Amino acid sequence: MIAQKIKFKNAKGQELAARLELPEQGEPKAFALFAHCFTCSKNLTAVRSIGKTLISKNIAVLMFDFTGLGDSEGDFEHTNFSSNIEDLYSAAQFLEENYRAPALLIGHSLGGAAVIFASAKIPSVKAIATIGAPSNPEHVSHLFKNSFNEINTSGKAIVSIGGRDFTIQKQFLDDIQDQNIKHKLDEFRNSILIMHSPQDTTVGIENAAEIYKAARHPKSFISLNGADHLLSDKKDSEYVGHIIATWADRYL
Repeated sequence: MIAQKIKFKNAKGQELAARLELPEQGEPKAFALFAHCFTCSKNLTAVRSIGKTLISKNIAVLMFDFTGLGDSEGDFEHTNFSSNIEDLYSAAQFLEENYRAPALLIGHSLGGAAVIFASAKIPSVKAIATIGAPSNPEHVSHLFKNSFNEINTSGKAIVSIGGRDFTIQKQFLDDIQDQNIKHKLDEFRNSILIMHSPQDTTVGIENAAEIYKAARHPKSFISLNGADHLLSDKKDSEYVGHIIATWADRYL
């Protein structure tokens, strides 16, 4: 595997940090773009593990940090779901201009919802794979429901997510309330793979059922039985990577 540290600019001219992983020999079968979970980064163990598995199947992967997270520039408090979609589009443009346009989009948790929305602006996409994705972006608001009053009255609040403090502004809440994922799924005419664990306590399995129902065929569902939301067990993330690569082979 060849790993390259990369930086590209988002729509606002801020530099986003990325890592492109390529097969050691020959041309990749296709390029994939990976969207990490809410407040996570490209360095999450599961992201790296899935990426390595895809590389072993000759699929190149670009993993990047959304604006204000990881090693990317910008302030997280000024971002929202819509800016995540724009970041994905910028990443896809970077791949198209410098390597090859992405044919596969992969999204974990809120990143799964983001790739569904972003696919409408990336015509090269032939397949989407979601992992533990919510059926409505507004689902993430439960992470800071105790701060709703402060956010609505003061315009923002500091909330703790995964042991770290983040500033959430009212514009973030307003943005996720305006998103209709069912409409986007109805527009998507290519293949989608929905992966979810019945034991996911962060994003319930009913979200996968709702996405599956709203999506058009060809669509597939894989149960990640026993896995947690972050795929903390390496065996789970490797399994996810193998399933995605095998499933996507038909469409790439």
